[in-house]
Amino acid sequence: MTALDDLLETAQALIFDCDGTLLATPDLYAGAWQAAFASAGQDMAAGWYHERAGMSEHVLLDEFEKERSVILDWEHVVLAMRSAVLQRIGAVREISAVAGIARRFEGQKPMAVASGGPREIVTASLESAGLMPLFHTVVTMDDVANAKPAPDLFLEAAHRLGTAPADCLVFEDSRQGIQAARNAEMRVIDVNALIADEAATF
Repeated sequence: MTALDDLLETAQALIFDCDGTLLATPDLYAGAWQAAFASAGQDMAAGWYHERAGMSEHVLLDEFEKERSVILDWEHVVLAMRSAVLQRIGAVREISAVAGIARRFEGQKPMAVASGGPREIVTASLESAGLMPLFHTVVTMDDVANAKPAPDLFLEAAHRLGTAPADCLVFEDSRQGIQAARNAEMRVIDVNALIADEAATF
């Protein structure tokens, strides 16, 4: 039995991040943010976003403004970004190394998605990829006061699942998400290693 198998066996509930964990969306979001910033007269390199993938919208916008010493119309930029994502939502694909774990435990353990994204995009993405039926609940930035690395999203997911934080196992891809799980006193799997292992088999 591997270390992952042992963690999966002992966990009472599983909590999954969405973007970059269950779904291969970072490139989609990078393009959407580029279009949104361009509509506000600003340029953004895709690499700038990828270094910050997983940040909530307001955290990312705040960092962009501080780095560029600019003031943006946040509502305009966010609406433009979300519109660009939703226009291409049909292109969203699952990350099989992680989604396969959710399928394996469907009906066996309570499972949740805890994402720093907005509900309209998170639910649309999961539905487009056919993953929504796997989960008992979906928690998004619209449901909590503080974004990752604060523990709010994961604690709310555990509450909805009726499971103590210490009995939850989190799957995450970003630094702030992994820290958020630790701040919630949950065990956490860095899915980047799982994805790399799967890629190495091809």
